[in-house]
Amino acid sequence: MDGRRFVGRQVPCQHSSMDPIHATMTRWKEGLGAGFPDGYDAVLHEDCEFYSPVLFKPLKGRDMTAMYLAAAGKVLPGDESKAPSSGGDGKFRYIKEVLDGHHAVLEFETMVGDVSVNGVDIITCDDDGMITEFKVMLRPQRAVETVRESMAAMLERMNS
Repeated sequence: MDGRRFVGRQVPCQHSSMDPIHATMTRWKEGLGAGFPDGYDAVLHEDCEFYSPVLFKPLKGRDMTAMYLAAAGKVLPGDESKAPSSGGDGKFRYIKEVLDGHHAVLEFETMVGDVSVNGVDIITCDDDGMITEFKVMLRPQRAVETVRESMAAMLERMNS
C-alpha cells in the first residue's frame, strides 16, 4: 500500500421488506415446506429461465423450470442420518440468505447419498413477485457430479 486510504461516504441502505423479493421468498419457502402440492404456477413466471449447474444453456419457460425444480425436490431433500461437515442435520435447508429488491441469494446445504452438497440459489423476481430467473450453483466438484447423475436419473424416471 502507498499510505493512501479510501475516504468515501456511506450510503444508507434503502431496501425494505416491501421489496417484491420478500413476498416471493415467503411463497417459495412455504411451497418448499409443503412440497408444492398445487405446482409451481403461483411462484414461477411463464417465461422463467432456469440455469442449471450442469447445463450449458438456460432452460426457458415455466414448464421446464418446474420440471427441474420438481426433480431437484426429489434428489435434494437430504438424508438426516448423514450430517454435512458443517454440522447440520443432513436435510435440505437454507443456511444464509440475502434479499434485495428483486433478487435473492440463498445458500443451502444437504446430503445426496454420502456426499455433502453446498449450493446457492440465485433468484430474480418481477414487480409482481413472480420468479423470472432461477440459477443454481453447487460445490464441491463431487457434489456437482453426484447431483448431475441423480438429477439425470430422476428426470428419466419422471418422463417415462
